[in-house]
Amino acid sequence: MPETTAPKTREIRTDYLARVEGEGGMLVTLHDGAVEDVKLRIYEPPRFFEGLLRGRPFTEAPDVTARICGICPVAYQMSSCLAMEEVCGVEVPPRIEALRRLLYCGEWIESHALHVYLLHAPDFLGYDSAIELASVAPDVVEKALRLKKLGNRLMTVVGGREVHPINVRVGGFYRAPEPAELAALEPELVWARDAALDTVAWAATLDFPDFEHDYEFVALAQEGRYPIDRGRRLVSNKGLDIEISEFFEHVEEVHVEHSNALHARLRERGSYLVGPLARYALFRDLLSTTALEAAEAAGLEEVVRNPFKSIVVRAVELVEAAEEALRIVRTYQPPEQPFVECTPRAGVGHGCTEAPRGILYHRYELAADGSIADAKIVPPTSQNQGQIEDDLHRFVTAYVQLPEDELRWKCEQAIRNYDPCISCATHFLTLDVERS
Repeated sequence: MPETTAPKTREIRTDYLARVEGEGGMLVTLHDGAVEDVKLRIYEPPRFFEGLLRGRPFTEAPDVTARICGICPVAYQMSSCLAMEEVCGVEVPPRIEALRRLLYCGEWIESHALHVYLLHAPDFLGYDSAIELASVAPDVVEKALRLKKLGNRLMTVVGGREVHPINVRVGGFYRAPEPAELAALEPELVWARDAALDTVAWAATLDFPDFEHDYEFVALAQEGRYPIDRGRRLVSNKGLDIEISEFFEHVEEVHVEHSNALHARLRERGSYLVGPLARYALFRDLLSTTALEAAEAAGLEEVVRNPFKSIVVRAVELVEAAEEALRIVRTYQPPEQPFVECTPRAGVGHGCTEAPRGILYHRYELAADGSIADAKIVPPTSQNQGQIEDDLHRFVTAYVQLPEDELRWKCEQAIRNYDPCISCATHFLTLDVERS
């Protein structure tokens, strides 16, 4: 009888993936050296914010949804405000809109600086943590912390607090900052823009795996400006062009057994990608001259299809946020009234903004008395989950010959390309690779 060779079984396990927000796990199954299955297992308990909102006054939505995330609370506040204002038939005036954009710039600065330097850079430099990185390159970590501190300061001056801002309300703000308060930020914003330019040049020197994919990029279209704080349409590089109100006509959320977070996918085509790579691919020409020149000097293609290069694109957006904040601060005039009165009525409203990680969609149904009858929130990480799994499937297939430790490291890095916010998505990471 001829001898038979039993299939080799190998397992790679990472009990907790560091440098992401939230908890979860990942399982990669290989059979005879080929990838059989990939599961991004988000086991953080659901937080039921949508249920918590039902029955509450519409005015509470910005404060309640801000608690979904401590890194991007402004995104939740702005999306909820836009949805409620749509129901009420209110458009805020340009000066209030400028303040909202400035507040959002603060969030982009603190979030992108945190991710680029403290969460993602250690992957490229061979360190397990930012603490280890600080022991050999303290100047790098000091720059990151100074940038993050500035973003937090912006959020405090405009939003009243650096985490879960308390100055935001439906219709605008409780209080508008004085011109002198914003003018005091200008010197540090000039430094931040220059530091961000250095960050782009530095990030471009990192070593990136040879790994590209023809993604469907989806982002918010914002009337002649690089998308941040508002917009009426969602577009993609493969033909999607819809009103925000049509979101669920084209996107479906599905529950998968291995995740407490719903997976969002395009009904017509499946997985899609949101976030910096999508915004850059679709609206590169709307970047400020400073940010665009930085991208060109870094050698970035007009469309970046290598997710590992997202660190460079985030650095470009760091330049954009600092430059845009400077523009708003230098031209700031306080609004005559810090808010527009919003009278509730029965109806449905939709709001969408660009969180640092990608589009954040809100839908609310209000009763005539202004109480919330229904709420639906779709965070960026929920939308990217399917694409993350697709990336891992392709990456492990291409690099299955790597030694165990290196493959594990690269898999974790591939996940961190997306800067996933798992707590947002549950409303990872354990890494198990089973080989049979």
